[in-house]
Amino acid sequence: MKTSAACALGMALLLAAAVPARAAVSEKAAVMAVVQQFVDGFNTGDRERELAACASQSSIIDDFPPHVWHGPTACADWSRDLRAASAREGITGGIVTLRQPWHVDVTADRAYVVVPATYVYEQHGKRVTESGSLFTLALQKTSRGWRITGWAWAQAR
Repeated sequence: MKTSAACALGMALLLAAAVPARAAVSEKAAVMAVVQQFVDGFNTGDRERELAACASQSSIIDDFPPHVWHGPTACADWSRDLRAASAREGITGGIVTLRQPWHVDVTADRAYVVVPATYVYEQHGKRVTESGSLFTLALQKTSRGWRITGWAWAQAR
């Protein structure tokens, strides 16, 4: 009888330990789903989908002027400025492909993501591949789910 009770207690403890682990995995998946939503919106030109991934207040650092955007319109302003810069530089058909994340760290309602990426586009009709870039993001869980509060893009040289 004591052995059965000990086994039952041991199983209960193992199951209790597994629940938070599964919850952590599902939170990480939810975080990455929002990151992928942003990238998918970018890749398909679906600005509404792209912007829906952003929090009401965001900060962005990127490699084209003015290099920083922040506030309630940061994502929309960045998107507008990228399209203008791309038009000036003859860049079309940009596609970002995310690789295996280096970090997807979730602590309560905050998340930190670092993911290698490749950006492929055409510039004046020539195919350009930017490999080894890093996409680093911070997210916050809101009443609407996870949202991007800040991100930075670093292109490998």
